[in-house]
Amino acid sequence: MKPSLTIPPILLTCLLAGVFSVQVAAADRDDLNLLLSEFLAAVHEEAAHQKFWADDLVYTSSNGTRFGKSEILAGFAEPSDEPPAVSYSAADIDIRIFGVAAIVAFKLVGQPSDGSAVLEYFNTGTFLKREGRWQVVAWQATLIPPAPSSAD
Repeated sequence: MKPSLTIPPILLTCLLAGVFSVQVAAADRDDLNLLLSEFLAAVHEEAAHQKFWADDLVYTSSNGTRFGKSEILAGFAEPSDEPPAVSYSAADIDIRIFGVAAIVAFKLVGQPSDGSAVLEYFNTGTFLKREGRWQVVAWQATLIPPAPSSAD
């Protein structure tokens, strides 16, 4: 008689759950990466801010000012046809998923349209997945000082 290999149902359930959670985390990581890149590409548009920030946002700026989504949206009260003064991109993105919460840390790179010095910030966002969509509930921005020149 040949020995049969049987997997207890509870073990099989745990294995399948583990595989599923890895796939979900990978999909969430992709979603967050896309959300961040779309936001940075459209940061000059009010709709991008409406989508990205949660209504209960707590934002701490690099100068230590703390505010919420309504203050961000107030900056769009007067429409402008001017092109964005700075274009933004993200580097060194680190996304960590914790169920329905995620931490997204990255270096924000701001390229002024007038050719002046590039601005760099370390940003950390706390995202929550509510009703199937990710939004930022807390944000921290820290200015990275320019590297000293060799003349200093």
